[in-house]
Amino acid sequence: MLNIKSLGLKNQHVAAIEWLAQVTEADVEGLSVGSKTVTFMPRRPPTELLQRNISIRTESGAASTMLVLQAMLPFLIFASNDTNEPVAVELSGGTNVAFSPSYEYFDQVLAPTLEERFGVKIERELKARGWSLGRQSWGSISLKFYPIAKGEKLKYVPPPQYSFPESFEVKSVDVSIITPMHSHNKLQESIVEDMGVLWPSADINFKVIEDSCSDSRWSVLLVAHSAEGIRWASDVLTSAPKNIKGYDRFVSMLSKKLCKGLYEEVSLGGVVDEHLQDQLICFQALCDGPSAFPRGDDPALDGPLGPLIDSMGNLQVGDGKMRREKTLGPFGHGSKHARTARWVVGELLPGAEFYNRGDLVKGIGFSAQ
Repeated sequence: MLNIKSLGLKNQHVAAIEWLAQVTEADVEGLSVGSKTVTFMPRRPPTELLQRNISIRTESGAASTMLVLQAMLPFLIFASNDTNEPVAVELSGGTNVAFSPSYEYFDQVLAPTLEERFGVKIERELKARGWSLGRQSWGSISLKFYPIAKGEKLKYVPPPQYSFPESFEVKSVDVSIITPMHSHNKLQESIVEDMGVLWPSADINFKVIEDSCSDSRWSVLLVAHSAEGIRWASDVLTSAPKNIKGYDRFVSMLSKKLCKGLYEEVSLGGVVDEHLQDQLICFQALCDGPSAFPRGDDPALDGPLGPLIDSMGNLQVGDGKMRREKTLGPFGHGSKHARTARWVVGELLPGAEFYNRGDLVKGIGFSAQ
């Protein structure tokens, strides 16, 4: 049973849980928009998934497809069958939605990390954009999942041993701009100028330049890459003020806010950004053995590499150097989402162990038969 505070379930939550309930033949109570308590008791494991072509459409174009996908991911990566057939998924709803990762973030940050660190392969394509800003619109994404073989466990692949500061030097920044056409030149100039102040030698790559066709729709993502393959991201989803007299100041402030946010992420000395950290916790808890994605809250307290740098190479647990955390409530480093995710995982998977404020997780080694 899950008790949900604040405003309760939203459209995207209901869409994801409805699908999971259908394919697992679950007994469910309290599943409706606004509900604050849900009981979910599945009867079938992921390996009994018969559907290999799945289509889900949220009730609102502003409902996030990325949040629906977050709920489906842990299930689908274990949904292998005897012929190792992939699972195709079509999701319709919002792709650029407030309080949710954008499709660009999923494509450029989360999906590559899942493949590199856990071997989770996801082919993906954006078919159409759906926004929570401006006129209602429906977006669509197409995905193909390659589940791990039946009976196999999710494995963590550790990165190379990092060293400071060499491994953390920003070598390049990918920029995705989905804003009104009239803003593109000025926004590109501002980002190049602001990035040049922070990282003069970094290459700036404009990965996506797209017309949002509305002053109500501004979505920009910056992804910094280090020499050793670390990624950090900073993004914004906003609207231009109504009755604005000139866009230059707005564009300049937008660029400075994004670049400042990216610089602050990199300065923490972690190996993930704030949003990636909370999205990886469930995979850490499911995988076989320890995994680490350290991200401190304060570099003055945590040091430039976070508290786990001496143990990241071997990922040893129980050597007397790490403190096991209690999971009685939200805890650890990171955002409210990250702290809450650790607590919820601790409730659902009591065999998972958390150390050093949650930066290191010893997973349960789940496998589906």
